[in-house]
Amino acid sequence: MSDAILNLDAEVRTDMGKGASRRLRREDKVPAILYGAGKDPQSITLTHNKVLQAQEFEAFYSQVLTLNVGGKKVEALLKDIQRHPYKLKIMHIDFLRIDAKQEVTTNVPLHFINEDKANSIKVEGGHAEHHINDVEITCLPGDLPEYIEVDITNIELGQTYHLSDIVVPEGVVLSELAKGEEHDQAVVTVKLAKVAVEEDEDDAGSDADDSESKEEEDKE
Repeated sequence: MSDAILNLDAEVRTDMGKGASRRLRREDKVPAILYGAGKDPQSITLTHNKVLQAQEFEAFYSQVLTLNVGGKKVEALLKDIQRHPYKLKIMHIDFLRIDAKQEVTTNVPLHFINEDKANSIKVEGGHAEHHINDVEITCLPGDLPEYIEVDITNIELGQTYHLSDIVVPEGVVLSELAKGEEHDQAVVTVKLAKVAVEEDEDDAGSDADDSESKEEEDKE
């Protein structure tokens, strides 16, 4: 991944209103707002093509970004991105300033690994059903992971992994677990694949048909 994905040039925006926003979009600019860290919100604009390239990478949504605003570097997290309902166009972005000494709360994606090595899947015909694909975490900006891995190697057929089963990096807290045990959400379940279930049902049906045929032959 190029550093350009996490480093974006921005300009201070002085003209406001819907009309100004429309003009910016016609000029291939993206209106945005930068807020947080105890400072006043600041309206900025970014180059649409640069943002469009960056948003294709997973890290753009979960990692600390560096915005070069008028020659000053500002570290921030993406908090919201608004897209056109049918065009490949980004309409507006919200960025949250961060302080290296203050914890942040944000979502990071889950990466499910070793599905091809799990006996429950490879040998026993199961498949992994993902219940969630990202988690909310709290940590210092320096501890922010790009993603969190969920290792499926040892999950047995019919077993469900919960948030409490995930190994998180040091300094990272899962927000839901911090609320109590009742928030220990299901993350992934290994279930018998549908095809295997249907084959078992077909076999059971064939056995029943054979049994009925034999009974009819005995009566004759």
